[in-house]
Amino acid sequence: MSTPPRARDLGLPFSGSPGPCNAITDVPGVTVGFATVIEDPVPGRHRGLCTGVTAILPRGTSGEITPVWAGLHSFNGNGELTGGHHIADLGWFLGPVMLTNSHGVGMTSHATVGWMIDRHPDVFEHDHMWCLPVVGETYDGVLNDINARGVTEAHARAALDTAAPGPVAEGNVGGGTGMIAYEFKGGTGTASRRITVAGLDCTLGVLVQANHGTRAAFEVAGIPVGREMPENPVFESETGSIIVVIATDAPLLPHQLNRLARRGAIGIGRNGTTGGHNSGDIFIAFSTANPQQNPWHAPDVMSLSALKDSHLDAFYTAAVQATEEAVLNAMVAATDRIAVKPKGKLVQAIDHDRLRAVMAAAGRN
Repeated sequence: MSTPPRARDLGLPFSGSPGPCNAITDVPGVTVGFATVIEDPVPGRHRGLCTGVTAILPRGTSGEITPVWAGLHSFNGNGELTGGHHIADLGWFLGPVMLTNSHGVGMTSHATVGWMIDRHPDVFEHDHMWCLPVVGETYDGVLNDINARGVTEAHARAALDTAAPGPVAEGNVGGGTGMIAYEFKGGTGTASRRITVAGLDCTLGVLVQANHGTRAAFEVAGIPVGREMPENPVFESETGSIIVVIATDAPLLPHQLNRLARRGAIGIGRNGTTGGHNSGDIFIAFSTANPQQNPWHAPDVMSLSALKDSHLDAFYTAAVQATEEAVLNAMVAATDRIAVKPKGKLVQAIDHDRLRAVMAAAGRN
């Protein structure tokens, strides 16, 4: 099977320097896995499944369970990211970040708890440790019989067990399988940027689950592409959502990561969305720097390093650039799907040739 093209392969203009895979996995230690669930209708069970689970492991699966420092931003709160209260209060989380559909959050959380207990039985058994999984969602009920709750424990654990470094699949994969972006087929997308600041060579990576935007609002590099490709609209208003996960190996503290997460909202705005009433636009940023023992074993006094706040501008720019590109990568890699509600409607992926032509006509290829 050939690898789908990415936005850069179409000649779309982007700023900044990507890492070797142009993916969130360019951040050392970060791994990503998927379970993709596509099934034809089964009478009495479901009208067709087109969904899945994405697992992002900030530190892979090696070694002791250790926290990562983190921050959050809810630009538009019509969505869910479990574990958010814990992150907002303490500034860190343990374990993976999971992405799925709106009705799969509970099962994905349940599966993640079991997976973590199985991998770290001693601390859960002897230290009275608890697990508060971070699970984000977007609604895929146009292309997937979401009420059938087709995401199972086995799917979530498969995403976790297959998490790997290196290139990351995009488009109709994992939690992004049934998603729609700017009324084209959407899904999973990723990108990265390399940053040198204060003598440190750092990487920032982004992964999105893109399920947002209206056709009329869609822009690429400031060009109103959606107006030039108005055929086959899906919605009358913005009804989807997006989850943006930002990772870095730079030594940033929770207050800095909160600020970094907010810049993801500017990144999605680059492609035209204004965050409609029914859209849930949620952002999480984490740093793999400053590894510590888990809080049950941590020393009374911890030593941390951190960049001073005035160095954050480079990371803000990188987060905006990588988020913009990740959304376009999700759309470019996606393929057509037939809706289950309304039944039989075709949700088309963006036409690469037409996109190139619109950009060329505007002198932006």
